[in-house]
Amino acid sequence: MIKILKILILVFVLVSCKEKKDDKIVRTISFIESPTKVDSKQPYLFANEDQLVMSWTQKVNDSMFALSYSELNKGEWTKPVEIVTGDNWFVNWADFPAIAKNNDNLLVHFLQKSDSKTFAYDVRLMLSNTNGDTWNNDFLLHSDSTKTEHGFVTLLPYKGDSFFVTWLDGRNTGGGGHGNEHSSMGAMNIRTATVQPTGQIIDNTLVDAKTCDCCQTSAAITAKGPIIVYRDRSDEEVRDIYISRLLDGSWTAPKSIHNDNWVINGCPVNGPKAVAYKNTLAVAWFTAADAVPKVNITFSNDSGANFDTPIQIDNGKPIGRVDVTLLDEDNALVSWMESTENDAEIKVVKVNKNGTKQTPLIITSLSASRASSFPQLEIVNDTVYVAWNDINDDISSIKIASVSLRAF
Repeated sequence: MIKILKILILVFVLVSCKEKKDDKIVRTISFIESPTKVDSKQPYLFANEDQLVMSWTQKVNDSMFALSYSELNKGEWTKPVEIVTGDNWFVNWADFPAIAKNNDNLLVHFLQKSDSKTFAYDVRLMLSNTNGDTWNNDFLLHSDSTKTEHGFVTLLPYKGDSFFVTWLDGRNTGGGGHGNEHSSMGAMNIRTATVQPTGQIIDNTLVDAKTCDCCQTSAAITAKGPIIVYRDRSDEEVRDIYISRLLDGSWTAPKSIHNDNWVINGCPVNGPKAVAYKNTLAVAWFTAADAVPKVNITFSNDSGANFDTPIQIDNGKPIGRVDVTLLDEDNALVSWMESTENDAEIKVVKVNKNGTKQTPLIITSLSASRASSFPQLEIVNDTVYVAWNDINDDISSIKIASVSLRAF
């Protein structure tokens, strides 16, 4: 009996040691080599099944920037491809280029100044039908030629080889600055369109004629079709997150996903992020209603027709700058920036739609300044990837971390 007991104790100790060892492996954060150079910034991650692509801007000199991209292949980044350069771009910490891939088609956008006024710039698109080997000439996303603000673009692969696009459009604002939405010149609005693989732009549609003027947009393709989420703006200066869905060829009347009732007299530059898997839709966002900052996530089981009660996921001092991705129909990963005593941290947490939350995983410490921009979160196969701007002596470089899904 004593011999059997000793054997059982030995087995228990061995299993416990293995679990601790495995747990240490699972929680390991690896920093992978970036394909970028010094003075790079604004990483944008795009994942499509087992593919991970990253675009970024590179400072060439005091006046010129380049837009480049690379693809992660078997754990290593391919040689960077410089897509386009320009000396008349609008380069901004919150409104930056994106990339999307649909089979062998790639679509990118960048912002080009249209006037000497600060907030007068256009959205230019570039398309490749050859998996990035060749690119066509850039072309204009929007149909107007006003010297106003156009930006905060979301790109997604869509039906066939096309791309779904949504953006903030200032054609009615008069241009030149923010905060003029109540003037006779009109408000910022949000529009959508489809970009064909030929470069033809169809279905250019106004969805909401009055929105917050400098918060990121987001979108997802659900089992019932595209949805867009964005920060709205009421006449009473309530700036909550709204949704509209494309059903039977028409966009639904925008409605709030939750009534935070955040009244703020200026743009918080902190937009939502959405992700879909079949009929499941998850939306994460920042709010500071009643002067209490929060990062929330909410789930929908019917492609955005209805939403569950929001789940707060921060630790009490969030800056926002959220991202979100789904693990399955019940669980999501949310990333955000949280203030610390000295600066900030990027955190990632697993959330179940029933409200269960895992202990957040701290990815890295970083500057809380605008220069850190908006960290990116994506999942490919069994690995979670996070990319961000790292600021050292006012020099920006792009850092990338990977974490096993087992960590969550």
